[in-house]
Amino acid sequence: MAQKAFIVGVGMTKFEKPESRDWQYWDMVKEAGGKALADAGVGYDKVEQAPVGYCFQASTAGQRAVYELGLSGIPVYNVNNNCATGSSALMMARQFVAGGLNDCVLAIGFEKMKRGSLGGGGEGDFSTSPVARHYKIMGDAHGFSMTAPPTAQIFGNAAREHMARYGTTAEQIAHVGVKNHRHSVNNPYAQFQVEYSLDEVLAAKEIHSPLTRLQCSPTSDGAAAAVVVSERFVREHGLEEQAIEILAQSMTTDTEESFASNSCIDVVGKPMSAAAGRQVFEQSGLGIEDVDVIELHDCFSINEILTYEALGMCGEGEGGKLVAEGATTYGGRWVVNPSGGLISKGHPLGATGLAQAAEISWQLRGLADARQVADAKVGLTHNIGLGGAAVVGLYRRGQF
Repeated sequence: MAQKAFIVGVGMTKFEKPESRDWQYWDMVKEAGGKALADAGVGYDKVEQAPVGYCFQASTAGQRAVYELGLSGIPVYNVNNNCATGSSALMMARQFVAGGLNDCVLAIGFEKMKRGSLGGGGEGDFSTSPVARHYKIMGDAHGFSMTAPPTAQIFGNAAREHMARYGTTAEQIAHVGVKNHRHSVNNPYAQFQVEYSLDEVLAAKEIHSPLTRLQCSPTSDGAAAAVVVSERFVREHGLEEQAIEILAQSMTTDTEESFASNSCIDVVGKPMSAAAGRQVFEQSGLGIEDVDVIELHDCFSINEILTYEALGMCGEGEGGKLVAEGATTYGGRWVVNPSGGLISKGHPLGATGLAQAAEISWQLRGLADARQVADAKVGLTHNIGLGGAAVVGLYRRGQF
């Protein structure tokens, strides 16, 4: 990229259970986008373009949402990339700025969801489903249950494969839920703020063995936003003290590696995550050992473990041991999902990737209050969607 790009303002709503608040998606965007602009100290009139991510609303819902912030006539792009939608919108914003097209872009993600488990595209006519190939591999290897949500099945079966292949235990996988629920206690934006013991996580209602309810992300309502600007904009507006540089970003999609093994571990995106991670480290010249704080896509507890391995935080099959030994919480080698992650913060699909960026921005600016990671200098985000897309980003305080 020709120019550096910086996040200078972030904002989000509290993530909430669907239908628990009387609001529309444009109300969410007005709140989150307004907070991001206020954090940056700039008006909507400075925004030149707006990529807006969501999965479940109608076409041009992005325009309807940002019209609450202003009617300036700027280009609005409607982005839908399954659960990686928010990070895809952020990546577009960075490309607009780093490519020299714009000095100020507003990236937004939102979702207004229905109560109940997410279908995930696995039910109905497989011939027309975007994830038909993914679920066919699962069905051929493990069968397809009509009683469990499809997404829980495919990730639960990935967990079973990991257990069979590496000796990973249900207790090790459950430690992810224990950790992330504990972290969310200090996050006022989190949908859940209750701490659970390992026994409680294991004893919760089983969704698809070995995954229990407290190891699965909930459906959620919410929005998040980030103001992405050029170095020139930072200097002209005196934003050096709060500017977070997006050092590197990469989006990858499925390759033959995702399907060749006929394994749910690969079908749910581990090869995509590994490739995106390698690319951002190559772009930045940094490695996972340089990272202090991580927000990653723990849609189900097993996916956090798979992502540890994909990012090189441990060897193949060692992710369960890593979390059980405390290496990914306060006092460990990294702090992973200080926000509570998707499992406890919530998962409004279009907003998740931008909420991750907001948390990393607060952490690197020292604004995360009781969940602050001490002396955090480099942060990483990882956001993945079946079908598929994986987006990894690397961030640090701006150096001027």
